[in-house]
Amino acid sequence: MAASGGFDLVDRMKRRVFLAQGVFLALAACATTGQPQLGADGKPLPRVYRITDGQAVSFRFLDAMNTLRAARALPPVSFDANLNAAAATHARDMSVQNRPWHFGSDGSSPLLRAQRAGFTGRYLGENISETYETELETLSSWMAREDTRVVIMDPLATRLGFAWFQEPNGKIWWTMVTGA
Repeated sequence: MAASGGFDLVDRMKRRVFLAQGVFLALAACATTGQPQLGADGKPLPRVYRITDGQAVSFRFLDAMNTLRAARALPPVSFDANLNAAAATHARDMSVQNRPWHFGSDGSSPLLRAQRAGFTGRYLGENISETYETELETLSSWMAREDTRVVIMDPLATRLGFAWFQEPNGKIWWTMVTGA
C-alpha cells in the first residue's frame, strides 16, 4: 500500500511539472520581443489596429482633443452630426481615391462637403490622415505638426466632425473637421 501511495505522489508531481511547463510555454508564445516584424523591404510592417467599437473611438478622440484644448484654456468642442457626416464621406472618398488629400473625387473642397452635409455654421478647418495608427496616435501626429495643430487648437472652434474608414487590410483613413 505504501508503495502504491508513493507512486501516486510521484505521478502527481510529474503531472504538475508537465502542466507548469505547458503553461510556461503557452505564456512564452504570447510574449512579444518588442521588435517589429520586418517586410521584404526591411522596413517595419504596420501594426493593424482593428476598430471594433466606433462610439468608443469617437469619444476617446473627443475627450483627448478637449483635454489638449483645456490645457491651453480653449473652449471644448462637441460633435456636430452634419460635420460628422462630411468627415465620414471624405474618409471613404479618400480610400476610393487611394490618397490622402483635401479634395473629393468630384473636386469638392472641405467647405463644400460641410455645406452639402447640411452644416450652416462657420467652417474652420480639416485634418486628414492615411495610417494604421489609433485615433490617439493620429491626434498626437496632428499635434506634432504646426499646420494640423492649428486646426485642433483654433480658439473659434466649438463644433467637431470626426470619422474614419477602415479598409479590410487595416488601413484607416481619418478625417477631422472643425467649425463654429
